[in-house]
Amino acid sequence: MAPDFPERPLIAVKFHRCRFVRFKVGACWTVQQALDEHGIEYENVIEPTYPRGKRQDVIEHTGQHYLPAIEFEDGAWYREESKAMAETIRAGRLMEKASAPIP
Repeated sequence: MAPDFPERPLIAVKFHRCRFVRFKVGACWTVQQALDEHGIEYENVIEPTYPRGKRQDVIEHTGQHYLPAIEFEDGAWYREESKAMAETIRAGRLMEKASAPIP
C-alpha cells in the first residue's frame, strides 16, 4: 500500500544554481534537495561559476551575486542563506516568499 501523503500544489519555479550539485555538497545542493523532497517542480538555471559578475539576472533581481536563488512565475525572486532557504521550503512556506522583498 502506498503511503498517504497530503496533496501539495505544484509550484513551478526557476532554480538558479551552480553547476556542482552532483557532488551532493554545498549551498545549491542543500536547497535542491529540499525542493526535491517536497515535490516542488523547478527548472534548473545553471549560472556561471566564475566570474560571479556574469550572473547578471541574479545580481539584477537580488542585488547579490550569491547562489542559490529562486525565481517565481510572477517574476519575484527569493534569496537567503541556503540553510534558511531549505528550512523555508521544508516548512511549506516557499510561496510566502513569492511576494516578499529580498532581505
